[in-house]
Amino acid sequence: MDLMEKLSILTDSAKYDVACTSSGSNRSGIKGAIGSACLPGICHSFAADGRCISLLKVLMTNICIYDCQYCVNRRSNDVPRATFTPDELASLTMEFYRRNYIEGLFLSSGVMQSPDTSMERMCRVLMLLRTKYRFNGYIHAKAIPGCSVELVQRLGTLCDRLSINIELPSEKSLNILAPDKTKENIIKPMSIIRDTLTQNKQELAVYRHASAFAPAGQSTQMIIGATPDTDWQILRLSESLYKKYSLKRVFYSAYIPVGNHSLLPKDQPPPLLREHRLYQADWLLRFYGFKAGELLDDKQPSLDPLLDPKCNWALGHLETFPVEVNSADKELLLRVPGIGPQSAMRILTARRAGLLSFDDLKKIGVVMKRAAYFITCKGKMFPGTRLTHSFIYENLTADTRRNSKGLPFSPETEQLSFFSIPSVPMLSTVNSRGGDGEWQKPSM
Repeated sequence: MDLMEKLSILTDSAKYDVACTSSGSNRSGIKGAIGSACLPGICHSFAADGRCISLLKVLMTNICIYDCQYCVNRRSNDVPRATFTPDELASLTMEFYRRNYIEGLFLSSGVMQSPDTSMERMCRVLMLLRTKYRFNGYIHAKAIPGCSVELVQRLGTLCDRLSINIELPSEKSLNILAPDKTKENIIKPMSIIRDTLTQNKQELAVYRHASAFAPAGQSTQMIIGATPDTDWQILRLSESLYKKYSLKRVFYSAYIPVGNHSLLPKDQPPPLLREHRLYQADWLLRFYGFKAGELLDDKQPSLDPLLDPKCNWALGHLETFPVEVNSADKELLLRVPGIGPQSAMRILTARRAGLLSFDDLKKIGVVMKRAAYFITCKGKMFPGTRLTHSFIYENLTADTRRNSKGLPFSPETEQLSFFSIPSVPMLSTVNSRGGDGEWQKPSM
């Protein structure tokens, strides 16, 4: 089998691994070395299925002794198999880099013979890149559950980011669909990486020339939609992983049917909208100060497909609104749909010079089509809005209901009403500095 055939097989086998992220590592070019790693991110490209990728994403081998039912490379699946030698893959990476096809490497592997065997081969590839070829660019490597502590630590000194796939949201699902894997084998490497990162941070504080260990941190990936696990379970697990293991990212991957196990869903499209809503909720956990218990609970275990999680939370807590943007603190501003961390800081800075109007907020970067329902400027609400659940929900979901592609149901019918619910006027058609927008607390 020639090199291009191997490349075709092993890049196709790696397409379900999620690596759509900025590098998170900042390293300038140095004399005598090739490449660099940039903190804002690497040059992105898009796979055939629409997923954003930024690296040469490839497997060391797709030969695997495990039989995970959700995996295309499982032992029982009849697919073409191939294996790179460490020299082949290192050389191929450098040739791609020199031709400006890639900016870095994302490396994973099937489990060939044993976890340690596969990890040793991955370490040899990275060692060749870092020493023989003096490659200084970004490398993201996936450690294999069940491998030795020494190999995890060795791999971390050669790459920028390490990740361990947690695979499924619950131990029960893992035992059924991936009987060769255990929760302990997945969690143990995460603990090793966390502890080594802490130790390395202390070493670098004492001696800045100490060898860096996975400077971009660690991440993990969960498959969504292959099991009955709810969004509530998934978000609680993600929140716990962020706290216990200091993860940089939890990636969510919509399950694409590749197996025939009786418990796996069949003949249904990948839940891409659900994946999108989970990413939005995950963002709220990481940057907006939300907790999983504020977004979902046992009574409401699923995210609303029509509405983003922040808007859904706001509609469930209308007693908190409207928020006066000229006096609210940063924490409260971040709870307003349409106001993010950057626009919240701009509001705090801009209002030192004077009171802000709705036009000012639009210029600052506030997404007024969502924020208009939940804020006041100078004590007045945006003209034409009403602080009622039905009014806000109908207007916020109008576009999604008109374009229902990707929804798990078709919103073809709606309850008839004697009176149509008015839509919110556009900023360009209303004098947003005045008008009849005086706010009155709705009767409960």
